[in-house]
Amino acid sequence: MTITVKGEELVLDKERAVYLQKHSLLAISDLHLGKSAHFRQAGLNVPANIALNDLQRLDVLLKKYNPDTLLINGDMFHHGLNAEIDHFKAWRMERNNLKFLLVKGNHDLLDTAEYKAMNIDIKEPSFCLGPFCFIHDAPKCTEEELYPISGHIHPGVTIIGKAKQSLKFPCFYFGNEYAVLPAFSSFTGLYKIRPKKNERIFAITPDSVVEV
Repeated sequence: MTITVKGEELVLDKERAVYLQKHSLLAISDLHLGKSAHFRQAGLNVPANIALNDLQRLDVLLKKYNPDTLLINGDMFHHGLNAEIDHFKAWRMERNNLKFLLVKGNHDLLDTAEYKAMNIDIKEPSFCLGPFCFIHDAPKCTEEELYPISGHIHPGVTIIGKAKQSLKFPCFYFGNEYAVLPAFSSFTGLYKIRPKKNERIFAITPDSVVEV
């Protein structure tokens, strides 16, 4: 689905990404690589293929849009180094020509040298492009003339059907003051969004992105 925000076209993809064609930039948020491995280290029975599946989804998006730049809008890594991040390092080396930007989030705690070794350009606390300011936590944005696009809260929306059944989906939120991207990771919960007047919500269903 393509929408216009602040005079620019944004493509909202059902794989929980937004593409800015004018800037050849693909943006996702809350990848949380290493989260499932972190939970397994703590003794919890979490599937081992979550991070691999998320990277495969990301590969599909990169082939679909062929962007010059991939932007992770915070929480790329969930915790410290582990086997899943080692797998990402190999994945990254195979795509070394892709410009890779990370706006640091609250979970991005690796040393600067670790990011540099993976050819990741750190932007802190934000990355501004056109009318937008990409920042992990929107209320912390200080660029008053720009429209913040954030992540962090893993937005979701509940849709109630004709038979009163309800389903919760991840969503894109475009509010009056800022936008929130869905969490890219499939291993996250959802925070229910309650839009105000004139605010827009786009639910991500298994088949498409729909405005609700």
